[in-house]
Amino acid sequence: MKVKSGLVAIADTRLTSGVECSIGKKIFVHQRDRHSLFIMTSGLRSVRDKVITYFQECLELNDNRYNKLYKAVNGLAEQLRKVAQEDKAYLTASGLYFNLYAIVGGQLEDDHEHKLYLLYPEGNWIEIGADGSPFFIIGNSGYGKPILNRTITPDTSLNFALKTGLLSFDSTRVSANDVDFPIDVAIYQKDSFNLVEQRFEREDVSEVTQFWQQSLSSAINKIPEKWMDSVLKKLSPDEVESLF
Repeated sequence: MKVKSGLVAIADTRLTSGVECSIGKKIFVHQRDRHSLFIMTSGLRSVRDKVITYFQECLELNDNRYNKLYKAVNGLAEQLRKVAQEDKAYLTASGLYFNLYAIVGGQLEDDHEHKLYLLYPEGNWIEIGADGSPFFIIGNSGYGKPILNRTITPDTSLNFALKTGLLSFDSTRVSANDVDFPIDVAIYQKDSFNLVEQRFEREDVSEVTQFWQQSLSSAINKIPEKWMDSVLKKLSPDEVESLF
């Protein structure tokens, strides 16, 4: 999520391979002087690890050439295309789809503000929040979007964005078996050049998720019901009684 005051990134850690599940970090963070960036990924783990390893080596050898975040995204895209040239044909022959997506966020020394980009498997990218939605989800995206669509705007505070992001994740977690705790959170405050990371286990936020579930049920019970009269009139008294 990109808001005026900064960035909030949330990633689960569940890795699936057939029927097997394991835990692995999906956020890569790089910080040096006035260089702060994170990379979140979704797709084949083997492709992700290779691309990040190649890109990390680029940062170690020549980090100074990335004075703006879009240049770092271009550098990551170069490594993504390189891995595609090396592995894509073999993966395709094995029935696997080369499908690495990445969200890159942060602020480098010559960026006038924090930035957020979505990188596609082909190596092209878009800037998130430039003219449209201030957030993007990769991976299992369907279940968590509604609450973000209803609440997140560029004027949202980092505090509100983090809380809403947790609820978005929890909506996905209860609906999909390939998403689960623990979650990794990265927060960046505008012009701070300091990325803060934190991992949350299920028990760390259980009070919040339980409160949300109870509040949601309570809110539904309080929804006005006059709009239901037209359909209730078509039911017999016994049928109406059975609804309550």
